[in-house]
Amino acid sequence: MKRISIKRFVPYISLMSLFILLTRCEMDPAIEEVTEGPVYDPTPYVAPHTMGIPPLPVFANNPLTAKGVELGRHLFYDPILSADSTLSCAGCHSVNHAFSDTVAFSIGIDGLPGKRNAMPLFNLGYSPFDNGFFWDGRAITIEEQALMPIQDPLEMHEILPNVLIKLNRSAYYPDMFYVAFGEEAITTEQVANALAQFLKSITTGGSEFDRAMAGEIFLNDTATYGFTLFNDLEGGDCFHCHGVNAGLFTDYTYRNNGIDTAVYYTDFADPGLGAITGDTADYGKFKVPSLRNIELTAPYMHDGRFQTLEEVLDFYSTGVHNTAFTDNLMQFKFQNGVQLTEDEKKAIIRFLKSLTDPAFKDNPAYQNPW
Repeated sequence: MKRISIKRFVPYISLMSLFILLTRCEMDPAIEEVTEGPVYDPTPYVAPHTMGIPPLPVFANNPLTAKGVELGRHLFYDPILSADSTLSCAGCHSVNHAFSDTVAFSIGIDGLPGKRNAMPLFNLGYSPFDNGFFWDGRAITIEEQALMPIQDPLEMHEILPNVLIKLNRSAYYPDMFYVAFGEEAITTEQVANALAQFLKSITTGGSEFDRAMAGEIFLNDTATYGFTLFNDLEGGDCFHCHGVNAGLFTDYTYRNNGIDTAVYYTDFADPGLGAITGDTADYGKFKVPSLRNIELTAPYMHDGRFQTLEEVLDFYSTGVHNTAFTDNLMQFKFQNGVQLTEDEKKAIIRFLKSLTDPAFKDNPAYQNPW
């Protein structure tokens, strides 16, 4: 019998083995194709525990995710949202001042001043549903509020279609939006949701007052006296609108604090809530701000007319106007205020300064990511 050498078939065997291997790779469902590109990541955002305030509520219509909050932070600090790409949200809301501004009226991209003082941005997620945002409540939700400064002619002065064009042609935003929302094209709703997620994530507590309430430290005598006056019906009488309220120091309502001398509703230079509701009884009403970080957010009032806390206490002591529009909770309006002594004013101011969060402005979660 003739012997056949195996060496003659080695090349054919090798080719056949390779063919079988490739065929099995195509048929084997366990072997997946390796893909490149962004991957949708809906991992929930885990809010840190903040001393002195409740846990963040759950936002069913726009749940906070880690990637959504991070995307919102990038957008907040990016001037790309303005028409000439020179002004970001942070341009009028500085983290060093509890996300407020240092001037009465912020200046927009066209060099024009706004009409009201830039409100501080923190603990917004605790606002009652449908209670509204801005000084006059014209935005029902934070998502609505987030888009309005972009379009305002006195602020960022951009139209939303242009914003989407710029974001979609960006080198990095399409991937960031896909990771956060799992959709190919960037939409106006996504921009609003991302900005709102970041804004809702901004919380503040952990102040000297909070540590005292937790038993970690003691407030000094002056601050303690100030807190007593703050809650005293016959003293500072501040608690009606700015009570502790689960640590939030606002009741989130709209009130007329007697700052104007209007006799008729047509006398108001700024009608506030009244311009939104059309109710003449709402003229001169503005959102009650939180007193947290009040030391950092000068100037004060909706029009930034007071530069210092001393001026604010002088007003509430002797400057309140007793008009038909002044809120009834300003129960000492008949005598133009609560008539505080200089020592009482100093004590209340010392208490107010105990509400400053010392770590707020240095929190890396709130810093410019660029």
